[in-house]
Amino acid sequence: MTKKKPTALNRILPFEHTSKPILDARSFYQRQLKFMLYAFSFLTICLGIGMVGYHSIAGLDWVSSYHNATMILSGMGEIDHMPTNSAKLFSGTYALLSGVVFLVTIAVMLSPVVHRFLHRLHVEEPDEE
Repeated sequence: MTKKKPTALNRILPFEHTSKPILDARSFYQRQLKFMLYAFSFLTICLGIGMVGYHSIAGLDWVSSYHNATMILSGMGEIDHMPTNSAKLFSGTYALLSGVVFLVTIAVMLSPVVHRFLHRLHVEEPDEE
């Protein structure tokens, strides 16, 4: 029997197949930590995009850019008035991006937990004799 070569998706999302046993608790927590780091990295990149945009397009200082970007990413709304049409277009586009970022981040953080739950549903109990 030949061994299958792991695909790129299996290297990025290394979930075990339903025919394999459920991960032990330590491995599961390590996987959960890795996915939390993925989500945190994604949020950091998106925050950086917002800060650079507010600084360069809206002309805000770095602290105000950080403040506006974090408020938009958290769903609270922007703080400062956007002075130009290009700043308003950036702000609106960044707000739409932030809604998607929120959903993706939650999906990434919860995927190991959901996978473990679904894997448990497929595990066959040994027959008691």
